[in-house]
Amino acid sequence: MGTNSPDAEPISFKLHGEEFYCLPEIQGSVLLKMVGSTSDDNPARSASMITEFFDHVLTDESTVRFNELIESKDRTVSIQTLGEITGWIIEEYSDRPEEQPEA
Repeated sequence: MGTNSPDAEPISFKLHGEEFYCLPEIQGSVLLKMVGSTSDDNPARSASMITEFFDHVLTDESTVRFNELIESKDRTVSIQTLGEITGWIIEEYSDRPEEQPEA
């Protein structure tokens, strides 16, 4: 399978006035696991996969800040917001053109 273009625009999102940056590309298995976890009827597994998903897609620096934010007692991030951001990131990675597979 090909890889995403290294020239692709960086994926980022803002939350509570902070900007978080995603890696330029991720393992396809991360997206497959995410899609699989949301298609079953196990809410605990889906919730766990969402938080794990951010660990896989965010840069190291953004991961630290993001985890501090979602654990904050002063700044609330709802499960709905996390789900919406997750869905948007998946779409961003999925819509990126891939290079031709190598023979």
